[in-house]
Amino acid sequence: MIAFRRFRNTDPPALADVWNESHTARGSFPLRTPALLERWVFSKPYFDHDGLIVAYDEADNNRIVGYALAGFGPNEELSALDYSHGVICSVAVRPGVGRKRIGTDLVRKCEEYLTKRGATTLRAGPVWPYCPFGFGLYGGTNCPGFLASDPGADPFFRSLGYEPAGTTLVFQKKLDSPLSIPDARFSMLRKRYETQVMRAAGVPSWWHECVWGTLDPVEFRVVDKLASNFIAARAIVWELEGYGWRWGFPSAGILDVQVRQDLRKQGLAKLLVSQILRFLQDQFFGICEFHAPADQPALVGLCRSSTLEHVDTGTTYLKKV
Repeated sequence: MIAFRRFRNTDPPALADVWNESHTARGSFPLRTPALLERWVFSKPYFDHDGLIVAYDEADNNRIVGYALAGFGPNEELSALDYSHGVICSVAVRPGVGRKRIGTDLVRKCEEYLTKRGATTLRAGPVWPYCPFGFGLYGGTNCPGFLASDPGADPFFRSLGYEPAGTTLVFQKKLDSPLSIPDARFSMLRKRYETQVMRAAGVPSWWHECVWGTLDPVEFRVVDKLASNFIAARAIVWELEGYGWRWGFPSAGILDVQVRQDLRKQGLAKLLVSQILRFLQDQFFGICEFHAPADQPALVGLCRSSTLEHVDTGTTYLKKV
């Protein structure tokens, strides 16, 4: 008999086991210790025991067989939670224990939890900025929704009334061979601009700090040497730690690339990405990953022109309450 309850402080070891048994595809972080759940989930200031629903088997000594994790997105200013945006961030069930049935019940429990607290929109699959949980554990560089490399996710959520509401393309570049990113504009750009590496990147908002947690990202800047090192472009990069165990190479991810509005379409973003790739290669990283929302063609084009390879696709889903 399968029963359900809220999270207890004694659950993390069993939850880590469920995670490792259930999330075996390329985009999941292997949990070598339950302490990683503390870092990326339980330490969030808005973590709610009621939002982590645990399924257990009463006939098997109350063995935990699955869980689902839900939370809320931020307001427009990224300064507080907005309880109208409910997000189902993760659903996991041990193989061989009636996964679809238990998974369905877990999603229903999440929906009840979210709507009782005011959610008028239900989302499945965290994607920025609607990503209270998931960053650091699933998806790689950022939160892309649920990945195509998890083939069961799409038919499962569609069967529960969720419809695709956006896709994110996952690109990677292997750094185990010489880099060649040709662009005729680079020689002129290098005469005016140089790349700087800032060992501690600034945190833009309360929500960034919540999602990133203890992350210590590096900031790359392209500065104008002829204008008092004015910042023309910047990007945030972080080490993907446990993903390297999954992929077989030390890995890093580019979180964000920004170019000053009046300097766009001149090749600065591509120059910056090429400099990041060379830096990571010099530091003996084997893979660099970058996510690009499918509805941002300029960012997708940047990835392709920088010779990154499309390796996966994430989808986020919405359901009307």
